[in-house]
Amino acid sequence: MTSAPTTTAAEPRARGRRSRRPLKNRLRRVPGWIGIGLVLLTVVYPMLWILMGSFKTQPEFLSEPFWALPQQWNFDNYVSAFVDGGLGTYIRNSIIAVFPALALVLIFGSAAAFALQVLVWKGRSVVLILFLAGIMVPTQMILLPLFTVYYQIGITSTIWPLIITYTAIGLPLTVFMLATFMRGIPREVFEAATLDGASIWRIFANVTLPLVRNAIFTVALVQFFFLWNDLLIALTFVTSADLRTIQVGLLNFTGQYGAVNYGPLFAGISVTVFGTLALYIFLNKKVMTGLTSGAVKG
Repeated sequence: MTSAPTTTAAEPRARGRRSRRPLKNRLRRVPGWIGIGLVLLTVVYPMLWILMGSFKTQPEFLSEPFWALPQQWNFDNYVSAFVDGGLGTYIRNSIIAVFPALALVLIFGSAAAFALQVLVWKGRSVVLILFLAGIMVPTQMILLPLFTVYYQIGITSTIWPLIITYTAIGLPLTVFMLATFMRGIPREVFEAATLDGASIWRIFANVTLPLVRNAIFTVALVQFFFLWNDLLIALTFVTSADLRTIQVGLLNFTGQYGAVNYGPLFAGISVTVFGTLALYIFLNKKVMTGLTSGAVKG
């Protein structure tokens, strides 16, 4: 015969402690869940509200509560934004102004960072400090002098003031970030390339740029959003309605007697917000893929 297992008085207490541990763990996670909920509420809800507003009619904006859903889901506001509001022209102007400036910022910024961080020459530390000082100059201080210069040379009625200003403003931060990444490259890499007979241009193009491609993607992402979302500079230098960028154009979605057409306005904002959000997700994946592929395998 087998005797029944005996239980001690300590076993029920041990089981009780184990059953209370999951409850304590859940309670510890409650503040984190609340924080995540608040972040989602403050970030996601405004985007959904803008998206729903892009489908509402003007009477719905004026008579219905702001949280009410649209009565009909159609794309009339988007058609009106592109046809009547000129949203396509504004997007085209932003592309013409931002992408050339972004290309110049990356080209000049990477070359300057290479010269200041990799090459050895007298006075490079002073020049690097001057570049860093450009970050601390407020944009508002240079708008009036720049506008005067652009007016005197006769380019205020073109898109060139935006391209030149965007390039000049984006260079200091680009040089600083790329120089920081280049500082992490071992000097032995450049010495080996020099011993193999590589010229300065080849070391820059074939050695340095591939090693800092992840940094270039990061800088491009940061600078793109800064330039694309710019309003102050574009509002200052754009003197023609045909040259308005998308941020300036969204200020002009008005109807008769200055009444705001909320439906087309929300449609234009939705195109801008969700378009740049999709681009951010795509570029962010590219950056993460580049970082993973460049990792050292053990």
